[in-house]
Amino acid sequence: MSKNFTLGIEEEYMVLDPHTRELRSHEQAIVEHAHKIIKDQVKAEMHQAVVEVGTHICANIEEALKDITLLRHTIAHIAGDLGFGIGASGTHPFSKWEKQLITDHPRYFEIVNEMQDAARSNLIFGLHVHVGMESRKMALHIANSVRYFLPHVFALSTNSPFWEGRNTGFKSFRTKVFDKFPRTGIPDYFESIEEYDNYIKLLIKTNCIDNAKKIWWDLRVHPFFDTIEFRICDVPLTIRETITLTALFQAVCAKIYKLRMQNLNFIIYNRALVNENKWRASRYGLDGNLIDFGKEMEVNARALIYELLDFIDDVVDDLGSRAIVENTRNILAQGTGADAQLATYNRNGSLIDVVDLIQAKFLEPF
Repeated sequence: MSKNFTLGIEEEYMVLDPHTRELRSHEQAIVEHAHKIIKDQVKAEMHQAVVEVGTHICANIEEALKDITLLRHTIAHIAGDLGFGIGASGTHPFSKWEKQLITDHPRYFEIVNEMQDAARSNLIFGLHVHVGMESRKMALHIANSVRYFLPHVFALSTNSPFWEGRNTGFKSFRTKVFDKFPRTGIPDYFESIEEYDNYIKLLIKTNCIDNAKKIWWDLRVHPFFDTIEFRICDVPLTIRETITLTALFQAVCAKIYKLRMQNLNFIIYNRALVNENKWRASRYGLDGNLIDFGKEMEVNARALIYELLDFIDDVVDDLGSRAIVENTRNILAQGTGADAQLATYNRNGSLIDVVDLIQAKFLEPF
C-alpha cells in the first residue's frame, strides 16, 4: 500500500445574519480575525458572505478529522463573537444572490467580468478533498478510474434542496447552479499525463484560461502537485459527514492503486455514462436508482453504495479509516443533509427553521 494518500480538506461556509437568517457580508472581518489564529488556513471567497477554510496536509484520516473540527470551531466562535451565524449547506435556502456583494479583489472582478451573471449567481458552497499521490502519472491513472464512483459519493453529500426560497425538487441544486460555468462536470478520460498537460497548455495558449485553476471539473489532477482533487460534493451539514466522504475518496484511490500494483485495472467508463449517474444523484440523492454499467441495469442507489463499501473493504484497515468509513451506513440509514433539510421544512413549511438546522448541525461532534 502506498503511503502517499495524504489528505487535505477545503470547506466553504455561509455567513448568516442571526436575526433574519439571510446571508450577510462580513466585510472579511471573520477572515481577518481568523488569520491571527489559523494563519493561511482561512481565506475570502468571491462573495462576501462566504468563508473558505483548508486543513493542513494530513497524514491520515484521524489528522484530517482533528484539523477540520478545529477549523469549524474556530470559524464558528469568531463569527459568533462578531455577531454572525455560520453554517454549511450547498446553497442558502432563501437568500437572493442578486443582493450579495462581491469581494473587492482583482481576480474576482476578472471572473465576474468574463462570466457575468453566471459568476454573480454562483452563490454555492462546496467540499473539496485532496488526496496525495506518488506521482502525477499515477494521479491521472487513478483519476480516470475513480470517475465512475463520483456520483456514488456525491449522492451521500447532497445538501442543497432549496434555492432562493423554493424547494427545487433536487437533492443537490448546487450542481445545477454551477453547471453554468465552463469546464465543469465529470472530466474526460485522458490517455496520459502528457495529453492532459497539453490540453491545459492549449487552453492557456488560446486564451480560454490563464491558469489551470480555472478548470472546475468534479475531479482534477493538480497541475503542479502530486494530488487529485475531488470537487463534486456539496459541503455537508456536519463534521461527521465531511470526514466520512473524505475517507471514502481516500479509500477508493487506495483501492484503484492496489489493483494497479496487481496489474489489474478498473473498467473505464465513458464520461457521458457517468454523467447519467451524476444527474440522478443530484435529482434524487439516495432515494433514486443509479446505473450499474457492468450489469447494464438500474440499481437502488443505496445498494450500489453498499457494493462500494465492499469494494474498498480490503484497504480501509491499512488506511486506518474503517471506523469512519463505517459511518457511511449511518448516512444510508438516516439520509443526507438534503433529507434533513427537507424533513425540517415539511414539518411546518419554515425556511427559517431550515437555516436554524443548518447552524445547529455545524459543530455537531463526530
